[in-house]
Amino acid sequence: MKWRSLEESSPEIDVRPLRAILAERKELIAKYVPAETQAVHARAVAELKQRRLAANILPVGAKVPEFQLQDHDGKSVSSSDLLAKGRLALCFIRGRWCPFCVAQMEAMNLVLPEIEQGGATLVAISPQNVQQSFFMRDQHKLRFPLLSDAGNNVARQFGLTYRIPDEQKALYQRAFVNLPFVNGDDSWDLPIPSTYIIDRDGTMLYASANEDYTERPEPEDVVRFLFGSTTFPRASS
Repeated sequence: MKWRSLEESSPEIDVRPLRAILAERKELIAKYVPAETQAVHARAVAELKQRRLAANILPVGAKVPEFQLQDHDGKSVSSSDLLAKGRLALCFIRGRWCPFCVAQMEAMNLVLPEIEQGGATLVAISPQNVQQSFFMRDQHKLRFPLLSDAGNNVARQFGLTYRIPDEQKALYQRAFVNLPFVNGDDSWDLPIPSTYIIDRDGTMLYASANEDYTERPEPEDVVRFLFGSTTFPRASS
């Protein structure tokens, strides 16, 4: 089966595996970002891993909480409406300011026709406000809904949220990553990146989460699951 859409013929679209794109971005960070800055981010990830946040997310087999959020156009979208169409492929991301989130969303965009052929709807959720979701979708030519989870209320029900450590918060502020402006609240909470496949009855079929925001599951793995499985153990991206 062909896992990439016909758009791969365009020279402007990066059709490499997502892991290769993420590895390249990490190499650039290692080359150009000061070592002390890298160390702060590494400590933040290590702290999350020590807390085993990804091991305590909403598990496969659980019923997902119902939600109703605004999409990039400010329209209300409910989980019940999405699941009425079929299975749901759901990604939680940090926001448009995160280059690793952008890479993942662009890669998922490429396999959107295959996801839909597999009987699923693709949706991404982030804490960023509606305007930021609109900008992200428009800038990166995404063809699926971006939902705004104000205050991380839905992400919290999935067991994904954490508060950014103070030293990492200071780095983001110096780099003009203004999360209170982007997200519309001053909590400095974020979700760990995660990907789910949810059955029509709201049962979790697949769950992949990682405390390391530089690692994401391959979109092709999501497509293969949709075509080849009905149940799948929890994965770690």
